[in-house]
Amino acid sequence: MQPLITITDIGRKYVIGSETIHAIKSVTLTINKGEFVALMGPSGSGKSTLMNILGCLDTPTKGEYILNGINVSQMTDSELAEVRNKEIGFVFQTFNLLPRSSAQDNVALPLVYAGVSKKERDDRATVALTNVGLANRLHHKPNELSGGQRQRVAVARALINNPSIILADEPTGNLDTKTSIEIMGLIEEIHAKGNTIILVTHEEDIAQHAHRIVRMRDGLVEDDYQNKDVKTVAEKV
Repeated sequence: MQPLITITDIGRKYVIGSETIHAIKSVTLTINKGEFVALMGPSGSGKSTLMNILGCLDTPTKGEYILNGINVSQMTDSELAEVRNKEIGFVFQTFNLLPRSSAQDNVALPLVYAGVSKKERDDRATVALTNVGLANRLHHKPNELSGGQRQRVAVARALINNPSIILADEPTGNLDTKTSIEIMGLIEEIHAKGNTIILVTHEEDIAQHAHRIVRMRDGLVEDDYQNKDVKTVAEKV
């Protein structure tokens, strides 16, 4: 079976004035369809840069990135935007919701870029919000929702295009402990349905929900192993 993600000798450097910063030195990694991977590392380890490359938000300065059979390493910004909309669902720490739009309109936003009709957008957004337990919050704006509800809207938006990957960047970073557990339970449910999850976190207890943990340090993969002690929300309750 062809891996969903193959990155080979990926590197990313930034030139700032006379200084060259190697955010990623060399990373080679494969991720298969249906995996639940936690990407960990301290500040400056390169995990955020790697996340940006995996999410097609940035391009590497060396190496090759094959996503779902497509070489995205050297794509233009517009080509990357198209890949992002089709292949990747994002869940961010800060939710990234449009403040003046309803939950339904926020979830439907990726479908606007995909050219889907208004009725189909609304129908699909309603289903997606129902699936994350927000059927009674369709027309609420973000400031009328709790932090946990806002993150559920973000998760529904990430799923709306049936993407190849869900990329969750510190998805519980702005949430209290109880709400964090609820959101991780939701992410576990999404994974159980066959979705591929890449979770970026610096929190050890959040990473323990993943089935595989990749640890980075100084722009390199320090460790990559299967997590034999997966902690699910069901076990914690």
